Amino acid sequence: MEQSAVYVSLEFTPNPNTLKYSVNRKLLDKGAANFTNLADAEARSPLATKLLKIVGISGVMIGRDFVTVTKTEDGDWDLVHKSASELIESHLTAGEMVVNEEETNKLGSQNASEVERRIQKFLDDEIRPAVAMDGGDVTLDRFEDGVAYLHMQGACSGCPSSSMTLKMGIETKLKELVPEVIEVTAI
Repeated sequence: MEQSAVYVSLEFTPNPNTLKYSVNRKLLDKGAANFTNLADAEARSPLATKLLKIVGISGVMIGRDFVTVTKTEDGDWDLVHKSASELIESHLTAGEMVVNEEETNKLGSQNASEVERRIQKFLDDEIRPAVAMDGGDVTLDRFEDGVAYLHMQGACSGCPSSSMTLKMGIETKLKELVPEVIEVTAI
C-alpha cells in the first residue's frame, strides 16, 4: 500500500463523450481492462462496478495509471465528472482492489496463430501506448480471411477521429509489417 496522497487529474480526450482521469498509482501491470456492462465489471473490477453504477456512465476503461469514463448521451458531464473523480480518489485512498488481474488475464487467447501474435505484438508495442495517452485502447479480436478485427475501447470507442486512426494509421502500418493483413476493421 502506497503512503503518498492519491491525486486524480482530469484530462480531456479527442472523444467528446469520454474523460480520462490520470492517477499517481499503478492500476494495472500492462494493457487495459474495458467494461461496458455491469455484470462483466462485477466479475472483474470493484472500481469499474462502482463507476458503472453512477447515473450517466456507460463505459469504463482502466489502464496502467488512468481510468477512462464514457458517458451516456443524456449524461450530465458536471455530475458524471464530480461523482467519478471523487469515487476514484476515495477507492484508491482506501486501498481497495481496482481490477482482478487474474480474471482479466484469463480473457486472452492462448491459441493465437503466428499472424495473430505478430498483429498483437505490433498493437502492444506501437499502437496501444500511443492511444493510451488519449485514454483509449485497441485490442485484436481475431484475424480471419486477411481481415484483422479490432476492438476500439475507452476514448477510441465512438471517437470522431478513430476511423481515420484505424484506416490511415493502424491499417497502413499493419499491412507493411504483416503482409497477410488485407484489411483492418473495427468491431
